[in-house]
Amino acid sequence: MAIKFENVGIAVRDIEAAIAFFTDLGLAVMGRDTVSGHWADTAVGLDGNHAKIAMLQTPDGSGRLELFEYIHPEAIESHPTRPNDIGMHRVAFSVDDIDEALEVAAKHGCHPLRGVATYADVYKLTYLRGPSGILVMLAQQLKKD
Repeated sequence: MAIKFENVGIAVRDIEAAIAFFTDLGLAVMGRDTVSGHWADTAVGLDGNHAKIAMLQTPDGSGRLELFEYIHPEAIESHPTRPNDIGMHRVAFSVDDIDEALEVAAKHGCHPLRGVATYADVYKLTYLRGPSGILVMLAQQLKKD
């Protein structure tokens, strides 16, 4: 059986804010839609499923995010995910310049949880809270193979 990674789906409270954040970091919007109907109810497992969606892609085409803003049923607010919570954890991106990426994130009110760390002189990395409290990891490779 062949298998291929497609995307990571993230429910957000404000799809426009989330799109602005991720496109400013360098992702591109591939498409947008509003989905509902029997097929959506069946696929997602929610009766009356109605959502705004947007598919974003990294510039190299290797990764995709699918963002959802639920119209119905009403979105459920929960506590923001912590780095040690079980379940979906974070979305991570490699960046060429972590300082530049953090300047972009700051324009959206998003800042590192604690700071920027260096791992074994190989990566500079940090976790930050993105839109809707999403944990986002940014990593800059310091040594090239």
